[in-house]
Amino acid sequence: MKLLYKPFGIIVGLIAGFLARQVFNEIWGHIDEREPPKPTDEESSWGKVLGAAAVQGATFAVTKAAVNRSGAKGFQWLTGIWPGAKRPEKE
Repeated sequence: MKLLYKPFGIIVGLIAGFLARQVFNEIWGHIDEREPPKPTDEESSWGKVLGAAAVQGATFAVTKAAVNRSGAKGFQWLTGIWPGAKRPEKE
């Protein structure tokens, strides 16, 4: 049954990437009205480039974790089977 989760997980991952981009753009819009700088932009300062990368990394990681966790819970609700690692049993 966990094999059945693979396509479900891929779809959830694509949704997570799309949402993360939207959330990052929203957050960056509060930081600076211009587009986030690319590392190869000559005019951008180190601080702005590294700050944009840090915000983007944190945003993508948190959004991906939230969406993947929701996907796993939804899969469990639909099938009754948890798709990931189980908790170790207490001795």
